[in-house]
Amino acid sequence: MTGFEELAKQTALYPKEAPLAVKTNRNSLLIGLPKEVSLQENRIALTPEAVAILVRNGHNVIVEQGAGEKAKFSDTEYSEAGAQIARSPKEVYEANLILKVEPLVEAEFEHVQSGSTVISAVNLPTHDRAYFEKINSKNLTSFGYEYIEDQGGNLPVIRSMSEIAGSTVMLIAGEYLSNADNGRGIILGGITGVPPTKVVMLGAGTVTEYATRTAIGMGADVKVFDKHLYKLQRLKYAVGQHVYTSIIDSDTLAEAIQRADVVIGAMRADDAFSPVVVTEEMIGRMKPDSVIIDVSIDQGGNFETSRMTTHKQPTFKHMGVIHYCVPNIAARVAYTASMALSNIFLPFLLETGTTGGIEQMMYANRWFMKGVYSHKGTLTNAYIARKFNMRFKDLDLLLAARF
Repeated sequence: MTGFEELAKQTALYPKEAPLAVKTNRNSLLIGLPKEVSLQENRIALTPEAVAILVRNGHNVIVEQGAGEKAKFSDTEYSEAGAQIARSPKEVYEANLILKVEPLVEAEFEHVQSGSTVISAVNLPTHDRAYFEKINSKNLTSFGYEYIEDQGGNLPVIRSMSEIAGSTVMLIAGEYLSNADNGRGIILGGITGVPPTKVVMLGAGTVTEYATRTAIGMGADVKVFDKHLYKLQRLKYAVGQHVYTSIIDSDTLAEAIQRADVVIGAMRADDAFSPVVVTEEMIGRMKPDSVIIDVSIDQGGNFETSRMTTHKQPTFKHMGVIHYCVPNIAARVAYTASMALSNIFLPFLLETGTTGGIEQMMYANRWFMKGVYSHKGTLTNAYIARKFNMRFKDLDLLLAARF
């Protein structure tokens, strides 16, 4: 017996590492996480920890190489979590469930498989009829971040991203008020003997709730405007501190904006486009180098002078006022935002697997169904269908027919 044969014989007697037990079932999902290619998007919808839990429950996850890098999650972390690392987007789009952040772009339509399910943001104002015709031509079932509900009837993705935007927006305002960014050279907040910064908030939703807490904590003078009294009442209760609130009135609002150092636009629409409540004339009366941040720019914006900007070129000046109009503010803090998205999607992906797949999950849970805006090549969102004069299918009727 040669030395190599003896060594091989001895090695065979040693205990070997057993592979980690993975639960398998016939309802396993094949989930694809592509690398984002649009709007300098830095987020990813699942963290390596979430992927590990999905894999342990018998699901398969394909992650495109570098998909998590901007959110500070490495390919190695995803690989160690049990994901397959794909070298090209084509491999990722072989999955029948695509989970991404931004809507599909032209190059991605070439890769997505007919009959797949795609979960992503919609960003309706950025699309035309042709976009939804492409979705239908691919026979896709599409879920929109803006429409996904939980069992309580809340919009978890919108709520979570709004919390992040609200917490971040005052930090952005502080940057552009400082001399470092050619601002007015004032501190955001207030110190002894110096009048506090004047901040005006438009809208009394989640973004304003978190921005108000931050601004008050820094010592700023905050005024909140909304068209609904009940939202203002709810905001005061949520913040737990006295804050000036007012129904939107042209004279009161115009005066507050004229005196403001910072104006935050966070008034969103019930349908698709946010209301424009600040005119160019009102902007023209603002202080030089004051700051506007239009959080609602993805829905058209609250300021007549707004136009969409990017993280690389986030601001422009109009009439001497600094405008910050980046649509995906949460991408500035991609690690935190990705963790938040992952916390939302992991539970219902696990439940989807247990239920028997996307179709079964839709039929078993009406709240889940509300996130669908296109089903197997037909629009199921009434507003989108009316807006673009397209055929519409009522999923409630589909549900009734099934039973």
